[in-house]
Amino acid sequence: MKNLKIYIINEEYINYLRKYDSKVPYNKSKRPFVGVVYEYNHHNYFAPLSSPKPKHLKMNANALDIFKIKEGTLGIVNINNMIPVPKFVLTELLPLVKEAKYKELIKNQLTFLNKNKAKLMKKVTVYYNLYNKNLLSFNQNNRTCNYHLLEEKCDEYH
Repeated sequence: MKNLKIYIINEEYINYLRKYDSKVPYNKSKRPFVGVVYEYNHHNYFAPLSSPKPKHLKMNANALDIFKIKEGTLGIVNINNMIPVPKFVLTELLPLVKEAKYKELIKNQLTFLNKNKAKLMKKVTVYYNLYNKNLLSFNQNNRTCNYHLLEEKCDEYH
């Protein structure tokens, strides 16, 4: 498996998907919408990252829909909000970052994610399979994107 990278996703594509699934997240900050991209179920999937917050330290590491980055000290990966993406809507983030502190955070996140890639992918697989079998809890289901519909819409996007 090749190394993971962190990307910015084109806002136009996010808005396109949101027309079909209201659970596709909004970019809530002035920073670009960033996430880790991996191949899953014959699609490239973009899973949004959340910058470190005190609440991440308290979150249960066994929660199915998140992946804590270094116990939450470097943020989390939001598995429930992962969306399929065509490569052409992505721009690698690291070469664009000028701010030293933010660049260091991105590098540290990437290092951790690449060292723990197998654990991340196992969690993604478990979550996706539970979603497919309709075995997510009511709350998890309510905050999870419609992966199948979005895969279809991803394939239609030009």
